Amino acid sequence: MSASSFLVTAMWRGCTRTLRRPFPMVQSCLLSTQQPIPAARLPCRVKVSAGKRYAWCACGHSKKQPFCDGAHVKKAPTILPLRFTPDKDRTVMLCACKQTKNSPYCDGSHFRVIFQDIVKKVKGVFK
Repeated sequence: MSASSFLVTAMWRGCTRTLRRPFPMVQSCLLSTQQPIPAARLPCRVKVSAGKRYAWCACGHSKKQPFCDGAHVKKAPTILPLRFTPDKDRTVMLCACKQTKNSPYCDGSHFRVIFQDIVKKVKGVFK
């Protein structure tokens, strides 16, 4: 990849601080972008208790999905967990793909993530 394509990609990802720095900084910016990673392709069914505080993992790095175990501190320091307290005891579907617009609850966004995975696999077959 050329320097100009790295710069365009950096700008597309929001790394505007690289516009005034040399080429190696553009590359490091691309590697350090903090996007949530899908922990799973399907939501997690969880029983929650009224009045208890929960911390939903928003970065996808936690080993205790869908809840936070503090892994974001080193792996994704800009992505903080979402803390919530349910109003009644119930079973809920918590998002594991980290693409939901209704955090921490699943809104069906995982179907898009699954579709994108399938498209990548099919494209890989024809290369």
